Parts: sequence; structure tokens; C-alpha cells
Amino acid sequence: MKVDYIVVGIGLAGISFCEQLKKHKKTFVVFDNASQLSSTVAGGLYNPVVLKRFTSVWKSKEQLEIALPLYAHLEKELKVTLDYKIPVYRKFASLEEQNDWFTASDKPILSEYLSEKLIKNRNQAVEASFGFGEVLNTGRIDVKTMIEAYKADLLKNKLLFEEAFNHNAITIDYNTIQYKNITTTNIVFSEGYGVKQNPYFNNLPLVPAKGELIIIHAPDLKIDYVLKAGVFLIPLEDDLYIVGATYEWKDLSNDITKEAKETLLNKLKKLINCSFKVVNQVAGIRPTVKDRRPLVGQHHTYKNLFVLNGLGTRGVMIGPYVAKQLYDFIENDVPLEKDIDINRFK
Repeated sequence: MKVDYIVVGIGLAGISFCEQLKKHKKTFVVFDNASQLSSTVAGGLYNPVVLKRFTSVWKSKEQLEIALPLYAHLEKELKVTLDYKIPVYRKFASLEEQNDWFTASDKPILSEYLSEKLIKNRNQAVEASFGFGEVLNTGRIDVKTMIEAYKADLLKNKLLFEEAFNHNAITIDYNTIQYKNITTTNIVFSEGYGVKQNPYFNNLPLVPAKGELIIIHAPDLKIDYVLKAGVFLIPLEDDLYIVGATYEWKDLSNDITKEAKETLLNKLKKLINCSFKVVNQVAGIRPTVKDRRPLVGQHHTYKNLFVLNGLGTRGVMIGPYVAKQLYDFIENDVPLEKDIDINRFK
């Protein structure tokens, strides 16, 4: 078999890059062993504002201009619903936070995202005496559904190998790579935390951060917005809500923990005062980077090996943006932005 690309890993980064390949009619196959749990357990929010500090997310406008059309395209291609438009409400803890919000909303970079209206809390199940600020142009991507549907489509077209990729089976001869019975020109590694076992890119400063979410059933809560206040609360269907998320840097297993559950419940009980039941808990390892920028680039010796990683907690926004950059770098010699280029760590 001969293809233009091998893509290793089919989480948010891998899907975004595969879509670039499809768009430009490049041939490819994908290797994935279902280890992309950081993507499948993601909350999936796209929100252009850092709500802790009321600042703009890096390149948020540029990211959304690429990401949202991509998800709309995938909805049509895969015949699934992925993009749920939903506002994000930031709970104010004080009058000072209200003032900080309105000051930030006057800034040109944030004016189209931060509503200038103070929203009063009228829901007795929510504790928010100082009200909320509304973030505009937000929503949730159903990442789990997207990955499952995308993998099913790849399998149907015989483009997916559901197995671990053996890095030691690569033979590189100038501009040609042989991997088992596959001949290719380029390999893109989008393995998430799995890059730590990749001998070509395991020196990159990836900082794995375990995250856990719980799902609750709360029939009396009745909110139709994402609520951010210490934890985030994302409404699903049938009175179900995602509550997250935790951060853990020592325990890097995919096992759920009692400690994370208790942490989330303690924060949740300060936010809502209605009855609820925990119906599920999930865990995954986020591929984060100390400077909060992705890891994108080319191997320093083997020029047809590339990495697309480190999407962190905002993968649904940044994944399509950096995937396009990597494609343009490989195929069109367009330089990568310095902020994302792995050469910044040389």
C-alpha cells in the first residue's frame, strides 16, 4: 500500500489534520489504539474568553473562524449533530468581579464576546446573589460522538488500523518511509499523552495533566446555559449535566478516583442547592504544555516526521487552527507561527 501520509492518533488533532488531507485530496491511513481518552472525555466547550481573568484566549477569533466551519462540515459528512450553540454564564462572586467584567467588556478585543448586561439569577436552584455575565459566541462540540463517528467512517473506507503504532518498525530512506507493508512520504504524530512513548518526539516538554468529570442527574436544576463558577456545569439532555474538571499531575492513570469526585462535589454543592445524583465519572490525560501553546513541527533530523500535539484544555478551538498551519508548512513551505513551533524549546 502506498499513501501520502500516515496519521498516528485520531483525537481532536488527528481528525483536524485528516480533514486537511481530505480537503487537498491527499491519500492517508490512520493508526489508533483507542488511547485518545483526553479527547473522548473532554467537555468540548469553545469559549473565546479566559473567565478566571476576563482576558481573550490566544488567537480566539482566528481559531473559531476555522474550527466552526469544520465542525459544520463534519456534521453533514458524518450525519451527526456536533455543535450545540449555548451561552456561557460566569457567576460573579462580588461587586468587584462585576466591575472587572464591565471594564473588560469595553476592551476592543473582548467587546464582541462579553455582554454588557448584568444577568440576575432567577433560578432558586442556583446560588448566585451577584448574578452572571454572559459570554457570547460560545457552544459545545460533542467530541465523543465526533470521534466515534469519524472512526466508523474511516473503518468503512478501510483507512483505519485499530492497533498501536510500532515506532521501531519505521524505515526511512531519504524522502520515503516504509512502515510494515505501507509506503508513505510523511508521518504526522498526533498521539496526545502517548507521545511520551514516541522515540522521535519524547523529548518535547509535554506536561500531562489528568482530568476527571462527573455526570449528574438533576431534574430540578433546569438551566439551559453553561455555568462557570469554580467548576463548569454543562447541560446535556434529559436533565443530565457534565461537572468538571479536576487537574492532577502525579496520578497519570485513566482510572477514576474518589478524591476527584469529592473535589467536584464539594465545589458543586456551593453552586447549586437542589438534589442530584451522580450517574457517571470519567478520566483522561490532557496533553498540556507549560507555555499553554501547542507542540507543532518537524523532527530535527528526519524531515518527513511531524508532530501535532499539546492542544491542552481548548482542543476544540485550537485543533483545526494548528492542523491547517502544519499542513501549509509541510505542503506549501509556509513557516509555522513561532508561538506553536517546537523549535521554541531548542
